[in-house]
Amino acid sequence: MATRPPSPIDLAFLTNDPEAGTLILVRHGQQEWPDPIKSVTADWVDPPLSELGRRQAAAVASHLATEPVDAVYSSHLLRAHHTGMAIAEHHGLDVTVRPEMEEIHLFRDLPQDQRATDALGEAAMDDIRAQFVITRRWDSYPHTERSLDFRSRVVRALDVILDAHHGQNVVVACHGGVINAYFAHLLGTDQDFFYRPVHASIHRVLFKQQTRAISVLNEQHYLTADGLLSN
Repeated sequence: MATRPPSPIDLAFLTNDPEAGTLILVRHGQQEWPDPIKSVTADWVDPPLSELGRRQAAAVASHLATEPVDAVYSSHLLRAHHTGMAIAEHHGLDVTVRPEMEEIHLFRDLPQDQRATDALGEAAMDDIRAQFVITRRWDSYPHTERSLDFRSRVVRALDVILDAHHGQNVVVACHGGVINAYFAHLLGTDQDFFYRPVHASIHRVLFKQQTRAISVLNEQHYLTADGLLSN
């Protein structure tokens, strides 16, 4: 029987294409939450994994241990880097750190040894939060990396990574905002945070040359089974 040639839909979505690679974006495990009253801006930038977060990182690493993985990348922030290390260990790989994969740093241009509320005032902070709820855009936050700049650095960095791994399976341990930025780019939406990746969730994109095809968002069954699911 003659093999059916791939249809335009097959080609567009890299269906059963043996030359396609897979980008596996993994959100880090849950971090230690700073004290919401006493913490200053800097405390929110690079917290480590919590005890639950370490178990979540171990769970996603165990889940991915059954799949071929050719390279593991992460941001330099502790919660993502340690999640990446847990994944890489199962495959005998090192983690390549890409600082461009760091999370957006809210209020980065304010004094880092102060609370944003002290610098801007309670009323302004209430307005900022309300605006984000409506727009889901980082430009709602003043003194912060601009939405377009954030999205551009994420997309550029991932393009460089994928160009180095044609036809391979590549894990990038990163952040909820980063994952949203990349998928928002692929979908062409102007919302910066249009869905909520859970901690230690998996998000997959097939890639080949310049084609990118979304495969999975928020894979998480391995967390649900062990009672590890958290936002």
